[in-house]
Amino acid sequence: MSLELDPASTYPNYNLGSYSRPITTSSHLAQTHFTNGLIWSYAFNHSEAATCFTLATRADPTCAMAYWGLAYAMGPNYNKPWEYVSSPELEQAQAAAKKAKELVMLDGVNVEPVERAIIEALQHRYHVDVQLEMRNKAYSSAMEQVHADFPEDLDVCALYADALMNLTPWALWDLPTGLPSPGASTLTIKSTLETACSLPGGLQHPSLLHLYIHLMEMSPHPEIALRHANKLRDLVPDAGHLQHMPTHIDILCGDYASTISSNWAAVLADEKYFSQPRDGGESGGGFYTLYRIHNHHFKIYAAMFAAQSHVALTTVHDLENILKEEVIQSMPDFLEGFGGIGVHVLVRFGRWADLSTLPLPANQDLYRVTTAMIHYGHGVAFAATGRIQESAKEQELFRQAVLRVPESRTLFNNKCIDILAIAAAMLDGELEYRRGNFDAAFSYLKRAVELGDALPYDEPWGWMQPTRHAYGALLLEQGKTTEALQVYAADLGFDDSVPRPLRHLNNVWALSGYHECLGRLGMDSEARNLEPLLRKAVDGADIPIKSSCFCRLTEAKVAK
Repeated sequence: MSLELDPASTYPNYNLGSYSRPITTSSHLAQTHFTNGLIWSYAFNHSEAATCFTLATRADPTCAMAYWGLAYAMGPNYNKPWEYVSSPELEQAQAAAKKAKELVMLDGVNVEPVERAIIEALQHRYHVDVQLEMRNKAYSSAMEQVHADFPEDLDVCALYADALMNLTPWALWDLPTGLPSPGASTLTIKSTLETACSLPGGLQHPSLLHLYIHLMEMSPHPEIALRHANKLRDLVPDAGHLQHMPTHIDILCGDYASTISSNWAAVLADEKYFSQPRDGGESGGGFYTLYRIHNHHFKIYAAMFAAQSHVALTTVHDLENILKEEVIQSMPDFLEGFGGIGVHVLVRFGRWADLSTLPLPANQDLYRVTTAMIHYGHGVAFAATGRIQESAKEQELFRQAVLRVPESRTLFNNKCIDILAIAAAMLDGELEYRRGNFDAAFSYLKRAVELGDALPYDEPWGWMQPTRHAYGALLLEQGKTTEALQVYAADLGFDDSVPRPLRHLNNVWALSGYHECLGRLGMDSEARNLEPLLRKAVDGADIPIKSSCFCRLTEAKVAK
């Protein structure tokens, strides 16, 4: 992003909602650009926020808050820790923070006390003589005092909570226990956000709502944030990430229809955003591309749970149109892993013919995760159709491909090598099952379940079809009905055997398997009680549901 921007140039007409924070400036244009920048930063589009704050500094070079905004936007955030902040970004942020402080220190300058306070607090994030990992702590401590002085300022509340969350990003809760993670300020964050949301305007504040969703999604009770999710939905229509954010709660509550529709709204918002020419090439790439991909990923994930094959397959096509080779080359460690999503979808819907003929990428040196996933997909497809020797060959090619995947490849919060370890166990299990080695097969599939459960929290999970769906289906096929019932109960959250984020409420696949288990076990009353929920889930599907996994070859009758 260049700083040589014309503040009077026509800025795209985005609908960013009604929220605005009046700042000390005599320029209406500077105020407008600042408002846009603040909303974009709350929507985690920090590059566009920086552009708007820069325009504000050009419209009013004496506006200290415009420089504060630029420094804030260019720094680390919940999804971008210090190690991903480039040297130019850091230098620009430090310069902007310094300029903001210089402006408020000038004689005769009158700014609001709260503006002076947050500008001074931000200096702690950019002290050049303090190690990077200590800056977030210093900044959060400074914001604690600002919050104590201005406890009813909604932006201060959001900035304080954000500062605390950045101390332990994506580690606010201990998943196995459901308790706050040791050393995390989880309860302080929760109290701060809930108190702020109870204030006038709190439930219309985009950042408070956004942060509360992130806070509660890993908690044992994500449904508490449903109110906040619904308040955020459509609050900032053209901010794709905020259109998407409610679905972090929707999906945990088993509302796959809302997850699909809100991510579709997010996709459309991002299409509008990326259709605009902008400085610095962000229209083709940049860090926000990850958020754009995330919306497609999430939509596919929900469609898989809802058994909506058309939505899933068409969205994979849309995603692949975004993930052009030149885009992936701009950030291969962040983007290339998404090339394997189509394999997950084809496995989910049992598209064995399509999967077995899926071509390998031409540039396998770039598409390393994708190459490994395609070999995995070939192996599963061949195993499912009885082509054992071909499956074994693909198994070996998969293993060789995995060795070429760098440790640095990620799929959001998960390392691709950890995701591929699940693929290895799944393929081993599928192949041994087709060979008739059922004990070995179930040992491998159980290992896949354990590996999936051990992944760091992510939403969507990097392994997109729950491992329990294949495990349960094949257990049931071999008459291990009681074991299968337990597997499905865990997946559906009918018991507390797995942490809350690992439960997939209301999904049609596990519901059908659970219902079949009940019938086989003579639990007729329980089966009848489940049928309304199962019928509702089946009604949303666009394919017949005959098993929790197409890897099972025998079919079962389900509720219609």
